[in-house]
Amino acid sequence: MIPILAASENSVVLQGIILMLTGMGAVYLFLCILILVMKGAAKVVPKLAFMLPDPEPPKPKAAPAPKADDGASIALAIAAALRRR
Repeated sequence: MIPILAASENSVVLQGIILMLTGMGAVYLFLCILILVMKGAAKVVPKLAFMLPDPEPPKPKAAPAPKADDGASIALAIAAALRRR
């Protein structure tokens, strides 16, 4: 027999091994259940897709208006400022 495992049930090493195996088993069981749920959802969701709204097509972005470089907008702003006085 292995000397570490030949100790009594109160051995810290034996308790650690039991805890490790219990934890690994719980994680393995959780992952198996998760896989089954995901496979089931993959079969159910497409059948329920008719209840979801259709995605809206993206709106085209409007092109920015070209800027006038002739100074007309500046002259208009100056005229408006002078008229306020």
